[in-house]
Amino acid sequence: MSTPPKGKLPLPRLAELKRDGEPIVMVTAYDAPGARFAEDAGIDIVLVGDTAAMVMLGHEGTTVPVTMEEMLFLTRTVVRAARRPIVIGDMPFGSYQVSDEAAVENAIRFFKEAGADAIKLEGAGPSLSRVRAIVAAGIPVMGHVGLTPQSATMLGGFKTQGKTAEAAVRLVEDALALEDAGCFAVVLEAVPSPVAAEITRRLSVPTIGIGAGPDCDGQVLVYHDLLGLSEGHLPRFVKRYANLSREIRDALEAYAHDVRTGAFPEEQHTYEMPAEELEEFQKTMRTPSASRASDQARSASSRPANAQLPAARSEPPGLKTSSP
Repeated sequence: MSTPPKGKLPLPRLAELKRDGEPIVMVTAYDAPGARFAEDAGIDIVLVGDTAAMVMLGHEGTTVPVTMEEMLFLTRTVVRAARRPIVIGDMPFGSYQVSDEAAVENAIRFFKEAGADAIKLEGAGPSLSRVRAIVAAGIPVMGHVGLTPQSATMLGGFKTQGKTAEAAVRLVEDALALEDAGCFAVVLEAVPSPVAAEITRRLSVPTIGIGAGPDCDGQVLVYHDLLGLSEGHLPRFVKRYANLSREIRDALEAYAHDVRTGAFPEEQHTYEMPAEELEEFQKTMRTPSASRASDQARSASSRPANAQLPAARSEPPGLKTSSP
């Protein structure tokens, strides 16, 4: 990094960026290298997303299995490396749906144990009371409407939301309700562009789009998607800026080939010792006493740990004459 960070980006700065018409840049990260790269690139917000379930933990097609403990671990890792960006911990499924009290307790864990600057949760409706309770506890909350992956089954899968006039009106109302509940920003996922534009116009807090068109106040993409680390089908809204999966595979194949053919390691990859020390070492190893000591050490290391000397021989017991 050419210049050190200027300190943590203040949360109120996001509202200023919206007011000034300056786009907000957000990306997901799940480990220290990803967080450092985001830092160096000048990213404003790093989301430790529950997408970790799919891109980090191997669950296919769902974010639901990731746990609080896993999310706290990943968030702590990102916080250590991202000094300027606002770091947001994504509340996993089951961490806030049960009650306001449970939601506050888990949000506090993100804040206190993981060091997150804010949390994100999905949906409006029942989530509105959760937002109010968490904000009342002094923890900033980012909302999320449109396609909400944790409830994708109820939505009929990973599909665009708000495609009918009635559904679009509900999205506008939900976004306004989240702002009223205290959210400092709202993610709009897989929402038709005109609907996202209307929500952005009506809200005083920033909107962050993912598949919601160019009129949102900011944009977010999943780290693995934009870098080409994900494979298979990708959502329409993903733009790939690199194809690292191919480069990584090529590098690993080249490494395996070099090891198997003896091309690696080369002399430049090995360590030497002073010539006089090498000569002394070789001389010592050639002496009989050194050889015997070495043989004894090998013999001792190969002997079972519980090996014992044979027990002393004793007379055989007399015959039993009584019943058992």
